[in-house]
Amino acid sequence: MKFEEFKSGTWVQQYQYKSFSPLTVNREWSWENPQINTLLERASRALAELDAFTLIVPDVDLFIHMHITKEANNSSRIEGTQTEMDEAVLDSSQLAPEKRDDWQEVQNYIQAINEAVDELQRLPLSNRLLKHTHAILMQGVRGEHKTPGDFRLSQNWIGGSSLADAAFIPPHPDEVPALMGDLELFWHNEQINVPELIRIAISHYQFETIHPFLDGNGRIGRLLIALYLVNKGLLRKPSLYLSDFFERNRASYYDALMQVRISNDMTHWIRFFLSAVVETAGKGKATFEGILALRQELDAIALRYGARAENMQRLLRYLYSKPAVTAVKAADILEVSHQTASSLLRKMVDDGVLEEITGYQRNRIFFFNRYVQLFKG
Repeated sequence: MKFEEFKSGTWVQQYQYKSFSPLTVNREWSWENPQINTLLERASRALAELDAFTLIVPDVDLFIHMHITKEANNSSRIEGTQTEMDEAVLDSSQLAPEKRDDWQEVQNYIQAINEAVDELQRLPLSNRLLKHTHAILMQGVRGEHKTPGDFRLSQNWIGGSSLADAAFIPPHPDEVPALMGDLELFWHNEQINVPELIRIAISHYQFETIHPFLDGNGRIGRLLIALYLVNKGLLRKPSLYLSDFFERNRASYYDALMQVRISNDMTHWIRFFLSAVVETAGKGKATFEGILALRQELDAIALRYGARAENMQRLLRYLYSKPAVTAVKAADILEVSHQTASSLLRKMVDDGVLEEITGYQRNRIFFFNRYVQLFKG
């Protein structure tokens, strides 16, 4: 199937509305547009350079946790949550009560990503894995009653308040199992010659068009991108997440997906997706470079801490994965007295390593702001 000859699907009359039945995707794909070749080359190179940093950066898993937190926060914000990155790394008890529901959605997403990536070490990417991930995503939050972990059995819609004024109506629920089965076959079909980045670009479009769950489709569809890249060996660690790009270009993102459905313009979507990979991989590489520079600077500072240098380094290891800490927590991590932990934290504040963000005399929170800023660029 050439992109230039692609027909996205048909509108099917239901009782009082028309749903969209997309063309299946498990087939050979080709294109004539030379810009796709150039973007594909650039995206593949950028992805390889980003992946190389997972071998260069010591203890890289500490920093992958922050990549995941950033993705969870940005992907959830596309769906309307208001949690900021600075809040996402705090504990629930440290937030105002009105912020905790949105915060919990972000935490569910973090758990969903971590469990899905862990599962990929034992099983290939599958609809079963996506369903399990969806169940985690929806536990105890808005949408928890919308059949978490199962494909939908009723009609959903995108935009508007009902089927009558919806911007887009995905396929009838009876079509969902076959369409998702075709999509899973496409991920693993070795009989067709389609580059992996093109496959996942098409797959993300197809997943969002099928909209197989009653809720959470945007987040699962964006998570699918990272899972696919890890599963296919393009990334050793889940270090590329496109939600930041999609959130900053939200209107263009939705428009590019809709243009495929309405105007059969797969070429525009593929170019948009590959551009997202190029920019995001470049920013990810810059983040890793910033981490290495910051670490080198902090290692030099630690040399001035004398007998406390080891405890400072141990605390930094914790902060690289969870960049906010209290004196009570620090004492527990370091297995020292509250007074010893408080003294170390004050020293790290004086040296500009940490910031105290509450202004309280008790229950103070020490924030690794310089590190968090690396993930907000």
